[in-house]
Amino acid sequence: MMSVVTGGSGSGKSAFAEDRVLSLGEGRRIYIATMYPFDEESKRRVDRHRRMRAGKGFETVECYTGLNEVLLPSDGIVLLECMSNLTANEMFQENGAKEHTVEEILEGVREIRSQVRHLVIVTNEIFSEAMPYEGETRTYQEYLGKINQELARMADEVVEVVYGIPVYHKKHTMEEIPEEASREEGGICS
Repeated sequence: MMSVVTGGSGSGKSAFAEDRVLSLGEGRRIYIATMYPFDEESKRRVDRHRRMRAGKGFETVECYTGLNEVLLPSDGIVLLECMSNLTANEMFQENGAKEHTVEEILEGVREIRSQVRHLVIVTNEIFSEAMPYEGETRTYQEYLGKINQELARMADEVVEVVYGIPVYHKKHTMEEIPEEASREEGGICS
């Protein structure tokens, strides 16, 4: 099964996504961390997320670019956080995919999905701001928008977290999803 969890900054989406992973039964819980700790603020955020996961049985895999290079166990229950960081990394890091960011990330998600039992992806809702952007920021929004739309299409469930409250835009129960269907499309990371 694949879930996409979205919401604005501070919405509670990370906590919801972790709880969703914990609700998906037994298996190796793997957290794919995409935030590159480039400054003090990002280091504090990484530390806060590590504390949130403490004692929950997660193994952490750091993946800033090249999601399709990650090898995962077939009993894996994966939390990929967060798509907005991965998109920025692929666009702006030296070894990133640059203009091929959308294709690179979607290929990686498909590869991961093909390897594991469950995949929960966190992304940000950044599209309701009234301010128009230009240049690289506008390109970033376009790429993330395309990625989010395709992830929602691929997903078995799409949840927006608003003020800590999950709002389901697409929902399937586990009984409705045959095991083969949860592995139809795939992904990997380095």
